[in-house]
Amino acid sequence: MAKAAKEIKAEPLEKQLWKAADKLRKNIDAAEYKHVVLGLIFLKYISDSFEEMFNKLQAGEGDYAGADPEDKDEYKAENVFFVPPEARWSFLLGKAKQPDIGLHVDGAMDAIEKENASLKGVLPKVYARQNLDPASLGGLIDLVGNIALGDAKARSADVLGHVFEYFLGEFALAEGKQGGQFYTPRSIVELLVAMLEPYKGRVFDPCCGSGGMFVQSEKFVEEHQGKANDISIYGQESNQTTWRLAKMNLAIRGIAADQVKWNNEGSFLNDAHKDTKADFIIANPPFNVSDWSGELLRNDGRWQYGAPPAGNANFAWLQHFIYHLSPNGKAGVVLAKGALTSKTSGEGDIRKALIAQGNLIDCIVNLPAKLFLNTQIPAALWFMNRRRSEPSPSGGGQGGGTHPRNNEILFIDARNLGHLINRRTRELSHEDIQRIAAVYHNWRTGEGDYADEKGFCASVPLERVAELDYVLTPGRYVGLPDEEDDFNFAERFATLKAEFEAQLTEEARLNKAIAENLAKVKV
Repeated sequence: MAKAAKEIKAEPLEKQLWKAADKLRKNIDAAEYKHVVLGLIFLKYISDSFEEMFNKLQAGEGDYAGADPEDKDEYKAENVFFVPPEARWSFLLGKAKQPDIGLHVDGAMDAIEKENASLKGVLPKVYARQNLDPASLGGLIDLVGNIALGDAKARSADVLGHVFEYFLGEFALAEGKQGGQFYTPRSIVELLVAMLEPYKGRVFDPCCGSGGMFVQSEKFVEEHQGKANDISIYGQESNQTTWRLAKMNLAIRGIAADQVKWNNEGSFLNDAHKDTKADFIIANPPFNVSDWSGELLRNDGRWQYGAPPAGNANFAWLQHFIYHLSPNGKAGVVLAKGALTSKTSGEGDIRKALIAQGNLIDCIVNLPAKLFLNTQIPAALWFMNRRRSEPSPSGGGQGGGTHPRNNEILFIDARNLGHLINRRTRELSHEDIQRIAAVYHNWRTGEGDYADEKGFCASVPLERVAELDYVLTPGRYVGLPDEEDDFNFAERFATLKAEFEAQLTEEARLNKAIAENLAKVKV
């Protein structure tokens, strides 16, 4: 028994908290419960930050001499959210055992939004619902109240931010397929950021989910002794509930989120950042989307390399990203693996143009199966670089001098990396991420030792890619047999489905045109 108790104590804080919070969930769906828990963690964070500032103002020492601790402008000047008395954690803690605690928490969320314009419409007001019993809510308040208790603001923000991020991942796992819509697995985000190295400039994600790409970018800058303020965040999300999670996720990290926009039309129909040119684009768009309003956008200016098919948004996303890249910009994005080979409805021609005409493709990484929560469709990472064939300025993580491999593409086959965290889900280890990123940086900069590694990586001349009809499957180039690399039932099914939907769309368009012409003839 003593040994078992010792093992429980050795568990990381976030795992202990998750188990306790999940126990209090009872019969509430994870999709609904996540807003209850994450909202409380956020409330604890802003209350901790406020109370630390409140104490400084109340002490009235140095720069704070004569300050009024209830003056909202004092908090605004320090980028601290103002928390009115009825929303402070100490007040809610005193009400935690009362049967109307849900009403108090909803009231606290309302009060905070009224006092802080940037949080308007963001915070959840779900605490007085009948399916959340007051005892469970009181237990959650006690649980969250123990996180980072008494720590300074910086430490509190770090601990609470880490717990918030961990809980996002656990809720995504609990929700399964639906959870994957708002959350990109952490190891994939870490790999994208490690390869792109967004040290300085504008970071853009036009399908930003709960904001994980931005959080990891800021972490990366801080871990490499940079300044988090050297990067600015631009984002867009079409799901309002997910956008709210992103705003809280960023706020709890102290990341300015004014340019993270929501509209339900999405980035294709209503681009919230039309004039933004980003230094880095990091994104995980939904795979193989067929209802992206492609028919309404046939002549859009973003399609520089060919109009994408109305039945599949993959190449619309790629060109949307390219459109938003600055002249020195780089992008790292996740796409369904079918985009590496598809020739449906002109997709092969667009892929050819990206390589032969644009010379934009830097690197392709084939990912292991089971990394994603919401799909079993195989995926790959695409890295694109605007300055492959011209000298690029030094600094800012861009690398100096001419790209040493401007007439080659690096292919990495990482399908055999990673480890299972449960029966259905795999993740990349820190060592896996460092191995892939090191190969890419050594290849791209010419500063390290790069050599092809059979079965894992190969630097391939564009002429060879042209010989293989611009197919970008890494296994074709790194030395694996074609049959092993090519056939995957899930991928093939997804490709056939996309082709069929594209054909139906095209047939409907032709039938409409024929009907319109017949009507004109009759007139």
